[in-house]
Amino acid sequence: MTPARAADPRVRGMTVPGERIRDAERTRAELLDVATAAFAESGFAGTRVDEIAERTRTTKRMIYYYFGGKEQLYLAVLEKAYRGIRVAEQQLHADDLPPVEAVRRIAERTYDHHLANSDFIRLVSIENIHRGKFISRLTSLRELNQPAIGVLDGVLARGRAEGTLRRDVEALDVHLMISSYCFFQVANQYTFGYLFDRDLLDTARRDHYRGMIGDVVVAWLTSEG
Repeated sequence: MTPARAADPRVRGMTVPGERIRDAERTRAELLDVATAAFAESGFAGTRVDEIAERTRTTKRMIYYYFGGKEQLYLAVLEKAYRGIRVAEQQLHADDLPPVEAVRRIAERTYDHHLANSDFIRLVSIENIHRGKFISRLTSLRELNQPAIGVLDGVLARGRAEGTLRRDVEALDVHLMISSYCFFQVANQYTFGYLFDRDLLDTARRDHYRGMIGDVVVAWLTSEG
C-alpha cells in the first residue's frame, strides 16, 4: 500500500468528516420525506415511528437520535412543509416585476405549489383539526412566514406609488385570498368533485384554474375600491 493510500482514512474503513456530515444530512432528509408522507396520510396519532423506520430501512433509535422523538419529528415535518412554500415565493423575485404582474405571478406560483405538494395541504388540514396544537409550539414559523407578507407589502407599496394598485388593501388580505383559493383546490377535491362532478385537479383545466386566481387578484387590486 502506498503512503498516500495509507494516509487516506477511508482505506482503513473510516469516513472523513465531510462525508459524515453529508451522510447525516442525507439520512435526515430521507427521514423527513418519509415522515411527511406518513403523517400526511395517517396524522400524528395514527403514525408509528416504527413504520417510518421500516420505510427508511433504519431504526427507531436512529430517528430518536436525529429528532429526539415522534413529536419533534412531526414538528420538523411541519416546519419543512411551510418552509417549502416560502422558498417558492422567494424564488419568484417579485421585486423585479411590475406590481400588477407581480401579484398575478405570486397567485399563480402559490396555486402551482399547492397542487404539487398535496402532503402540505393534508398536514395543514390535520393541524387545524387539532386546533393548532403542534404548530403553536413552532415560534420559528412566525418569523419564517413574515417574508411572504413582506414580499406582498413591497409589491403593494410600489403599485400604490405608481397608481396601479388600490391603497386600501393590506398584504395579509391578499395572502388570505390567494391561500384560500389555492388550498381549496386540493383540500376539497373529493367532496367538490363528488357534489359537482368536476375534477379540480384535471390537468386539462389547470391553466384555467390558475388563470382564475390571477384574474381575481388583479381585478380586485386594480379596482377603485
